[in-house]
Amino acid sequence: MQHGPAVRRRKLGAELRALRAGAGLTSGEAARLVGWHQSKVSRIETGASGVKPADVRLLLDVYGVRDSQLRELLLVLAGSDESVGRHHWWHAYRGVLPPTYRDFISLESQASAMRTLETSVVPGLLQTPEYARAVTRAAVDGMAEERVDALVEVRLARQDVLRSEPPLELSAVLDEAVLRREVGGPEVMTRQLERLVEAARLPHVRLQVLPFAAGAHIGVTGPFVIFSFSSTSDLDVVVLDHLTSSLYLERKEDLQAYTEAFNALQFHALSPEDSLDYIAVLGDGA
Repeated sequence: MQHGPAVRRRKLGAELRALRAGAGLTSGEAARLVGWHQSKVSRIETGASGVKPADVRLLLDVYGVRDSQLRELLLVLAGSDESVGRHHWWHAYRGVLPPTYRDFISLESQASAMRTLETSVVPGLLQTPEYARAVTRAAVDGMAEERVDALVEVRLARQDVLRSEPPLELSAVLDEAVLRREVGGPEVMTRQLERLVEAARLPHVRLQVLPFAAGAHIGVTGPFVIFSFSSTSDLDVVVLDHLTSSLYLERKEDLQAYTEAFNALQFHALSPEDSLDYIAVLGDGA
């Protein structure tokens, strides 16, 4: 388990190494073409050192990579600050967001699919403004109102990934506790449940409820997120959130274990159709 920046370096390096090999170049040949020493290419490919976005562009040009989506994803992994379309908007909130949260948003903005288990609160991408505000205030007691406002703005801005073209494919399993925990009061919770019903009807959102009747399950150890990328499965990553940081799991065996866990959770959860009905009934009674 590593923190975001280390994972990004390793994943970026591995992808650049594969692209170089695909271009039929040795590391020495690639270094000569860009005017570097071979050791610099080696350090980048092993993730031993960071790499500037400008250097990534140079390597991608040499390797003949023209796929704009793949290029932009690799630039995000390199920490590019350039604004392209809806990407990188979060840099305006650098003074508010901790680095681990910025890392999470950068991956979320580039991912093609997201699978998430939530055991306590509604996923951020599906929260109403009022629910987001209540959760934010509860997370850090005594937070200045201006900071709360900024964090709520970020939470809502993140939701643009569900309205983009193509939209993020979201699969979420919600423990029943998420639906029954009254966050922000009855009125806030009623609107939040309505929002979940609206989201569940979107073609790119699959929402399932894991009822209390399912008993103990593999997700009792805590929530997690799996990001997948259409350009390459080698960049898929699992994110575990903690109170003060996030941990990123990138090994194939970790990805396989969490993928199997998520599949098992979906199997034991209510179907999307029954989940929608269940949430609607709770909303009517809230």
